[in-house]
Amino acid sequence: MNLRNIAIIAHVDHGKTTLVDQLFRQSGTFRDNQRVEERAMDSNDLEKERGITILAKPTSIEWEGTRINIVDTPGHADFGGEVERILSMVDGVILLVDSSEGAMPQTKFVTGKALALGLRPIVVVNKVDRPDQRIQEVLDEVFDLFVSLDATDEQLDFPVLYASGRNGYASEDPDRREGTLTPMFQKIVDHVPPPALDVDAPFTFLVTLLDRDNFLGRVLTGRVNSGTVKVNQPIHALDMDGKVVETGRASKIMTFQGLERVPTDEARAGDIISLAGLAVATVSNTIADISVTEAIQAQPIDPPTLSMRFAVNDSPMAGREGSKVTSRMIRDRLFREAESNVAIKVTESSDRDSYEVAGRGELQLGVLIETMRREGFELGISRPRVLFREDENGKRTEPYETVIIDVDEEYSGTVVEKMNLRKAEMTDMRPSGGGKTRITFSAPSRGMIGYHGEFLSDTRGTGIMNRLFEKYGPHKGPIEGRKNGVLISNGAGEAQGYALGPLEARGILFVGHGEALYEGMIIGENAKTEDLEVNPMKAKQLTNFRASGGKDDAIRLTPPKKMTLEQAIAYIDDDEMVEVTPKTIRLRKRFLDSNERKRNKRSAEAA
Repeated sequence: MNLRNIAIIAHVDHGKTTLVDQLFRQSGTFRDNQRVEERAMDSNDLEKERGITILAKPTSIEWEGTRINIVDTPGHADFGGEVERILSMVDGVILLVDSSEGAMPQTKFVTGKALALGLRPIVVVNKVDRPDQRIQEVLDEVFDLFVSLDATDEQLDFPVLYASGRNGYASEDPDRREGTLTPMFQKIVDHVPPPALDVDAPFTFLVTLLDRDNFLGRVLTGRVNSGTVKVNQPIHALDMDGKVVETGRASKIMTFQGLERVPTDEARAGDIISLAGLAVATVSNTIADISVTEAIQAQPIDPPTLSMRFAVNDSPMAGREGSKVTSRMIRDRLFREAESNVAIKVTESSDRDSYEVAGRGELQLGVLIETMRREGFELGISRPRVLFREDENGKRTEPYETVIIDVDEEYSGTVVEKMNLRKAEMTDMRPSGGGKTRITFSAPSRGMIGYHGEFLSDTRGTGIMNRLFEKYGPHKGPIEGRKNGVLISNGAGEAQGYALGPLEARGILFVGHGEALYEGMIIGENAKTEDLEVNPMKAKQLTNFRASGGKDDAIRLTPPKKMTLEQAIAYIDDDEMVEVTPKTIRLRKRFLDSNERKRNKRSAEAA
């Protein structure tokens, strides 16, 4: 059978998962009467809720005698660890760009990786039916992007299709607004080369994805690089240096059909398969016939730039909502995550009650925490901090990001001012049509922690910010953090409306009447710069006397400000933590006792 392996790459929200839905439908992968959810490839709960792709997933369709293996890749830089490995499995890419937004930073990140591997892209301008489409300018942007990424002449001579993934048509005519995706199927078959691999050589296979199955154990996914593999064939795993990691048998081989994994007896060079039977082998290992001693060259992974401390929840309310609260459970879960997600590094602290988890960004670590709380874990999370390095001269360096902001012109001044405070340098500013301005900055990652919520407030929710790891550059010195102090509960009990009423004048409250509190818990933001200990549990003394002049009227409280997990992590300071349980997110001081806080502050100042 003819075979084509392709990846679909695009920026967040440019419509790639929706396009894959239509490819399924029009290739006959789904029956006409089959009920299928929208964005079928986004199968994980968090992917559905957030509307983003987090995990790369292979799938397969058949069209007129050709089998097309498609990999739907994440569009967010934080999940780039997935993208780099995926591209080594395919022979071509479809680059999907929005007809209005054009080439965005994430497009640049993934396309750069694809071009460096020598893949020839097919450019698809999606959402051509948008009223604010600017097809020609977007194509010019894509061409300029390819030139800036050192594309070869062959890569610059890319075919273009104009499509609407949602409405299920593609065409070589930019003015056409109807039809089917047949031109896209045809273009894939004509433009993407079949895998040029040696079927007669010994079996080799590079692991690019790893997940677990309750019945099969470890399931390794990747492309067969050479030869054939049969069920129960003896195999071994080699690390990047060619050392044998373990020996075993291929107990089960599975190929992809639509959204299903289907068992097969044999796989040949070029096939994308999942393989079970090994217990230790991991991502970037080479699985091969016993006679093979040389490992396949694996793509290097960009380093983590951010870390957080995951600690056992030691608050007075620990263990009330979660079922997984011990350090051993947290340790096993984190090391299992690091095993399958190569962009995450876990190190154990000396006290064995906390773990340093390093990753690509706040979103990636936020998704891990959210996944764990849904599994029943309770955790204490510290403020994110960037990972510093030293250059060859012994000077301190820190990670920088390219930040691209699309904002209404009236807010551009505020955004530039706020970014300057965060030590960002503006590298470009241009009108992007429709009264909007596109501003590009080079900013230290440290300054961007916690800015997103403030940015949305400053732009009344209309601004769009995209961030991308750029480089390690010179340390920028101190950056001003949160300006306001917090209101801290001075005891344990239930919050009382009688006490909260007067506290509203002091700042913004995070808790409402009747909520359980403990000493050291943060119950609000102080309007002033210093922290303030308050008593939110004070109840009205009951007497037989009635107040004159109607003073007994009910207290009317403003609804408390409730933070999402990401907002809470971005909000806290270095001496604070987020308590995460399956039902609740609370903010607290790291040291709950006020005397201990004062001692710690004095020793920190002395140091």
